This record gives sequence, C-alpha cells and structure tokens, in this order.
Amino acid sequence: MFATLLGSLPRPHRPDGTLMASDDAAVVAAIEAQGSAGLDPLTDGRLRDRGPFGALTGLRGLDDGPAGLRLRDVPTWETPLTVRSWQFAAGHAQGIVKQALPGPYTLAHRLGSGDPGVALAFARALRAEVAALADAGCVLVEVEERDAHRIGTDEAERQSFRDAHQLLLDGVTGLHCSLAIVGGNADTAGIETILAAPYSSLAVDLIDGPDNWRLVTKTPGDRGIVCGAVSTRHPSDDSPELLLWAGAYAAASANRGAVRVGLATAGDLADLAWETAVSKMVALGRAAAIAQLPHEEAAVHLDPRAIDIRSAAMGRYRPPRPNPGPDR
Repeated sequence: MFATLLGSLPRPHRPDGTLMASDDAAVVAAIEAQGSAGLDPLTDGRLRDRGPFGALTGLRGLDDGPAGLRLRDVPTWETPLTVRSWQFAAGHAQGIVKQALPGPYTLAHRLGSGDPGVALAFARALRAEVAALADAGCVLVEVEERDAHRIGTDEAERQSFRDAHQLLLDGVTGLHCSLAIVGGNADTAGIETILAAPYSSLAVDLIDGPDNWRLVTKTPGDRGIVCGAVSTRHPSDDSPELLLWAGAYAAASANRGAVRVGLATAGDLADLAWETAVSKMVALGRAAAIAQLPHEEAAVHLDPRAIDIRSAAMGRYRPPRPNPGPDR
C-alpha cells in the first residue's frame, strides 16, 4: 500500500515565514516534504499552475485574460505544455513523479457549456500531451475529472464522458494512466461509464463523494484503487485507523490486494496553511508505513479499540494467547 497526493498543495514558505516566490524553489520544497512524509509517487504540488487547468491554458484556442480562461476556438495542441515542469520535478525527486492533467469532460463543461464536440477536442489535445510526456520518460499520468458528478443517469452525458476518455487513451501505451474522480459522488454514472477507457487505476474522493465507494467495489480487481480519504479541510480525522480501514476495504474488493491500493488526499490542500498540509502528508505516509508491517507490529501503533475487544479492554494492544492445544 502506498501514499500519494490528489490535487494541489499550498505554496511553501521559507524559515522566516515568507512565501517562496520562485516556482522552482517551491516545487523542490514540495517534493522534499512529500519524500520526508513517505509519499510515493510524488507530484510538483501543481505549484506552477495558474488556475484549475494548469499549463493547458497554453492550448491554441484558449484565451487567459483578466476575466479568466475562456474558449475562443476549437482547442488544439501544438507543443508540449507540461513536459518541462515534469522533467524539473523528476530531476529533483528520489521516487516516481506523476503528472496530473485536467479531464476533457470537466474542461468541456467549464469552458464549452458541456458540448460533446468540445470534450472530444480537449481529449484529442490531451492525448497529444500524454504522448509527449511518455516520450519524455514519464510513466504515470493522472487525469482528473472534477465534474464527473454531473453525469448522473443522463445517457447523453454518459456517452460524452465515455467517448472523450476512449479517445484520450486511444493508442496510448507504455505508461500507467490513472483516472481521478474528485469533488463529489459520481457513482450514478456507473462503472461502465467511469472506466469505459482502459485506465490502469481509479482514484476517488471519499470525503465529498462517499458514495464513490460503489465505484470502488465495482472496479475489476486487476485495476488499482487510490482512496482519497484524507480531508482537504482542517480540522479533520486523519487517524491511521480510518485510513487503514479505507485501504483494507479497497484491497478486499474484487480480491484486489493491498499492492494495488493507495491512500491519498481527497483533493486540493491549497487553501490550508503549509504546516497543516505537511501534517496531512505525514498522516498519509504514516498510515501507508503501518500498512506494510506485520499485524502484531502494526497493532502497537493503532488505537486498541480498533484491534479487538481484548485490546480495547486492556487499553493497549494485547496479542491473543497461544493455543496450548488439546489436553494430554
């Protein structure tokens, strides 16, 4: 079981409390904080992004003005937009660095009034960006859909989502593509819609979208699951008992196994203080580390009430007494 981030981080600050103005320095600090917390794969914290769509504002056909991003023409890809930033992050990391991209369905709804044709155009552009990342050596791309909760039972919306993601992954090989569903419940769309495209794993927000557990239980066992179980708000319950329960439940579904399960934040931490975001990363890494331990070693790190009745009564972990066998 591993631990990673979904969404963005707040900008780190220097020891004197002032924010890091340099994007490069902020990214390095974010990577170091994730590594120290035990997270892997890592991200650049989306600290170079200006707005929710990041570097994709550089697509032809988009205008990024004072009023925000708007769609002027059919969005088309002309040159790599995230490769340089991914290369910088990967060059300063000890582990795998994933690159996050916004999903075509969300892009179409927020910039193109939900037009299926616009969703397909974004999917085409994203496919080119994914191919550029793969050529640069990136092995893990995360496609984030923040508006999947809009799909519901509307067959036209379902078809738009399916078509866009199938086009996005058409012909893409040689890397792990993960689909992230954050921001609400998308379970009514059905797993046949959410995983219509051949994503290797599914990441789900289980805080603002608790019914996304229904997607987890319907996901085939050969696909990975990333449980977004650490709240983006503060204060919140980030205890290892809760996180390990989520991970164990995902691992048990469809006989998936813990090796295909990750723990994560449920979305952006950008609105939190840097110290609070770090504490949440530490909670994630600690839970993943405990999950690697044998049962008796893991139990001493957990609330005895989460182990068994005997330990709860003793107020500490109390291993079961060995069976002496039949009387002789």
